[in-house]
Amino acid sequence: MRVERFLEASAARLPDKVALVCEGQRVTFAELDTQATRFAAALQRVGVGRGDRVVIHLENSTAAVVAIFGTLKAGAAFVVVNPTTKPVKLAYILRDAGAVVLVADARRQGPLAEALAAAPPLKGIVLAGTAAQGPVEDAANALWFDAIVSTPAPPPTPPRQINIDLAALVYTSGSTGGPKGVMLTHLNITSAARSITTYLGNTEDDVLLNVLPLSFDYGLYQVLMAFRKGARVVLGRTFTYPMTVLELLRTERATGFPIVPTISALLVQLDLTRYPLPDLRYVTNTGAALPTAHITALRAWLPHVRLFSMYGLTECKRVAYLPPEEIDRRPTSVGKAMPNVEVTLVDEHGQPTTSGVGELVVRGSNVMSGYWNRPDETGKVLRPGPFGQRVLYSGDIFRTDEDGFLYFVSRKDDVIKSRGEKVSPREVENVIYDLAGVVEAAVIGEADDLLGQAVSAYIVKGDGVELTAQDVFRHCARFLEDFMIPRRVEFLDEMPRTATGKIDRRALAGPKAGA
Repeated sequence: MRVERFLEASAARLPDKVALVCEGQRVTFAELDTQATRFAAALQRVGVGRGDRVVIHLENSTAAVVAIFGTLKAGAAFVVVNPTTKPVKLAYILRDAGAVVLVADARRQGPLAEALAAAPPLKGIVLAGTAAQGPVEDAANALWFDAIVSTPAPPPTPPRQINIDLAALVYTSGSTGGPKGVMLTHLNITSAARSITTYLGNTEDDVLLNVLPLSFDYGLYQVLMAFRKGARVVLGRTFTYPMTVLELLRTERATGFPIVPTISALLVQLDLTRYPLPDLRYVTNTGAALPTAHITALRAWLPHVRLFSMYGLTECKRVAYLPPEEIDRRPTSVGKAMPNVEVTLVDEHGQPTTSGVGELVVRGSNVMSGYWNRPDETGKVLRPGPFGQRVLYSGDIFRTDEDGFLYFVSRKDDVIKSRGEKVSPREVENVIYDLAGVVEAAVIGEADDLLGQAVSAYIVKGDGVELTAQDVFRHCARFLEDFMIPRRVEFLDEMPRTATGKIDRRALAGPKAGA
């Protein structure tokens, strides 16, 4: 099965049912499918073909959802990019992915023009939203989203593809610094969606409220899973105003609510007794473990709701989940492997561990096909498995209890997980090093109840240099997404070092002279 069939099948079975609620719009499955079909035809008219990459740089919106499914209907692969991504990084992704079309917000034509100037020529640009005067508006290859989806057109040529063809690239930070594209096939996505909807017990009666960005695979899958089952998605853009979201949960009678620890930390500070939410059936969490205190508060607020603690990676979407009936007894566990997935703990030699502690290795049809144009990095994490296929070495250390339940211990590398997103210390350091006066910089993740891990920067500056933490914050805000900006900056006289002269990152988490 191909991913666009999620929408097509639901539109055929439930044409008049509201599929998507977003920014006051209520759109049916039939309307979404028609718009996606017209979008696909427009892509093919500008030359988009099998396996081409279409970058979608939009906030959570109806246009973003239509662009995702329209890209698939055209036989291409979608690349959803966080709307806060700065022009330099957007240009990098356009180059790295070899994108042929960019779908973007017409109101951001200044930053958009900056990104396009640093990227190879595209076959087309699709602008969504109200036009603003600017250089992109007048481009010969600019198309208007509203015009595309509102104008009848000949249907697209059905793509000649199979389920192991590329469906999406999801860009994620890595230990080497540059974002890398995780290649997900139609089989990868449909396998993950099938397993997750199985243990969540999703049906067409569900209403899923999602405030997570579609560039974050956790947010993306809320739409994919809902459309697979014929369920409804209520799509928000932010959790900045928690009470507004809680009211939306109530008025839309949501049955499913995906969160990350940042959201739970805000929730537990509110008077939740004002929001009983009788229709809510389950809450899910992933990205980082929920603090036990948050679990206790959520259970007291919503005793009728099933709380799923989960673990996954972009490279395979989801790995494990804790059955809700175990949450009170094992609040720090992420459970066991989900349906159609096998996991093993291995030692430093890749052999099954006998100690109950080791690196988690994942086997299943949800495992990515590799990193885009990075065979060396792919080979490091996808290695031969016990039955001839490749398995995923997660880079995460886990332990198991006497009943086989999994508990996260640490990461093997230095990648930080903040607000459910992966942050490469090297990528942040590279930006800081561009700031005049910086001699050395080291970025680490430090435990934080709100963020899971907070991005912290330690800097040695040159003699006589006038440089403040606010200077660093402002500089990073120009070039990094919000979740990558350091939350803490400390200046040191010198960096702690290992015996080999490398910066001792573990020592940075302890007391430091000259801070």
